[in-house]
Amino acid sequence: MILLPLGAEIMVRGAVAISERMGVSPLVVGLTVVAFGTSLPELFVSLRAALSGSEGIAIGNVVGSNIANILLILGVAATLSPIAVKKGQYVSDGTIMCGVTLLFIPLALSGAVVRWQGAAMVVLLVAYLVWSYWREKRGEGPGVADEVAEMEGLAGKSWGVIIAATVGGLIGVMVGAELLVSGAVSIARAFGVSEEVIGLTMVAFGTSLPELATAVAAAMKRQAELAVGNILGSNVFNILAILGITSMVTPLPISPGVVEFNMWIMVISALILMPLFLFGIRMGRAFGVTFVAGYLAFIVFVAHSSGAVAAS
Repeated sequence: MILLPLGAEIMVRGAVAISERMGVSPLVVGLTVVAFGTSLPELFVSLRAALSGSEGIAIGNVVGSNIANILLILGVAATLSPIAVKKGQYVSDGTIMCGVTLLFIPLALSGAVVRWQGAAMVVLLVAYLVWSYWREKRGEGPGVADEVAEMEGLAGKSWGVIIAATVGGLIGVMVGAELLVSGAVSIARAFGVSEEVIGLTMVAFGTSLPELATAVAAAMKRQAELAVGNILGSNVFNILAILGITSMVTPLPISPGVVEFNMWIMVISALILMPLFLFGIRMGRAFGVTFVAGYLAFIVFVAHSSGAVAAS
């Protein structure tokens, strides 16, 4: 859990420095290098899990991360600093996030995500990136230049330092993914719970640490509303990029347990944000505490249910 966010941030800082040295615009860097780089923990963990035959961890990671992003991370941010979203500010981004989340329902009900479906999700991801680029060019997006500016710590360093940071960070993410997946499988076997449960809880929390750190930092600066855009984009990437790329490498079977309960929590968590965006409802500390309590209740329910199944 420590190596994943640490390695991802170091690698992104190195990749941003390389891109800027090559003359790539901050807008393109923000929409590609930063966006993909911050999603590396989820991608590497899901790929490692799927390739080792632990597809349940891969699916649980995506579903659990999306739930954690909204209920836990947004809840923590609102608890630390109330979030004032302007009326209609995130309606477009929220609609896309909800649409992508709803797209998961027929995939899950079919029992598996196969390669052609993964390829279709990657195509949708490219379309999403093109749309985001067009919005940013028109000045209608959330402003990715600010995210790029926060990752420019290596801009003045030598090529050797930049390349070493990039490669070292990538290795850190790979090793972290290996350790987290192997540890998660061992814990699942030791306690007699399903891999989906471990993916939904421990693994999802571990891969969501970069988003949590970003949200806490924004809240401490009294800019908690900046966390909203990051969370919406992360949820879109988790389904289109992480699930899409992983299922292109190897088909992902989905157990009934994911469909019966957890998927609907992910969908409800996404849809509950839309009234806030449509009407510009202020997310105060009461909202934040309620969201965090909801996440804790979800974890307790999942843990209790898995314990009951294991006991039976």
